Amino acid sequence: MYKRPGCAVKHHMSEKCVICGDELRSHYREVLDPLTHELFAVFRCGRCGLGHTVPQPRDLAPYYTPAYYGNRHGFTLRHCIKRRLRFVAAAMDGGTGKRLLDIGCGDGSFLLAAREAGWEIMGTELNPQLALATGLDIKEALEQIPPSDQFDCITMWHTLEHMRDIPSVATQMARLLKPAGRLIIAVPDYDGLQANTFRERWLHLDVPRHLYHFGAGALQHWLALGGFSVERKWHQEFEYDLLGWSQSALNYILPYRNVFFDCITGRRKDYSSLVTALSFVLGSLLTVLALPAVIMGTLLKRGGTLVIVAHYGSSFTGRRANIQTAVS
Repeated sequence: MYKRPGCAVKHHMSEKCVICGDELRSHYREVLDPLTHELFAVFRCGRCGLGHTVPQPRDLAPYYTPAYYGNRHGFTLRHCIKRRLRFVAAAMDGGTGKRLLDIGCGDGSFLLAAREAGWEIMGTELNPQLALATGLDIKEALEQIPPSDQFDCITMWHTLEHMRDIPSVATQMARLLKPAGRLIIAVPDYDGLQANTFRERWLHLDVPRHLYHFGAGALQHWLALGGFSVERKWHQEFEYDLLGWSQSALNYILPYRNVFFDCITGRRKDYSSLVTALSFVLGSLLTVLALPAVIMGTLLKRGGTLVIVAHYGSSFTGRRANIQTAVS
């Protein structure tokens, strides 16, 4: 039985977009959290297109249980890290900078690889125990990084959508990035083919952990408000895109959500053997069949994932009066 969130959440009061202040409109009325079986809604800004999860929990801890984390990237971890290092190299014009900050670094796997590639590294993570155990320099919040610390490259791999106060995040990025530095952000593409095909059952909505939902317009709007300019975009992270197609399709076929995804990422759930086996067989078949859809989404620049490289300081001043011109 699905349920509405109880008193542990706060309702969206202003019904205004958190980054541009425009009116929010109902987009998806019922989106299921497979972990808690609670139903949330997604409202969309009429101006910049940013999606807002409604309501937003006061305390997010119950939604980040050990069952949620599992093996974050499964057997694709090594491939994922190598690809992200290539993104960094491309953003830095092939050169290796001196200092890199990874926001929401998880267990620190990407930071360890970046250090091997020649970077001096630091990370932030709300639950830093795993990363700290590797000896990495990890802070629990951006505010803990001294004002004197600045970085040649800042990465946010699928973390921006989890952050509650995204206007202040842009301010922190501007403070922490060196004048010639690069900011790299990866988010699920709320305007992509997957999102529009599967709607409420899209794997990467992931409410309420994803508090906000970014398409290219919303992400550029947010960056422009902070004084950033977009230099480059990519429209795919292969395993995110592939599973976005196969698992989202399964969410329409089977009565249980995300079983195949849970299986391959090692997340423990109390499914029956029959449900697990059926999900694995169908999921494997759909993953193979999804390859053409991944290619199509990438070619159309409407994939399941959006990766943006930006720098701080340009004709953008960060003033609201300039945003409409900057984004249009």
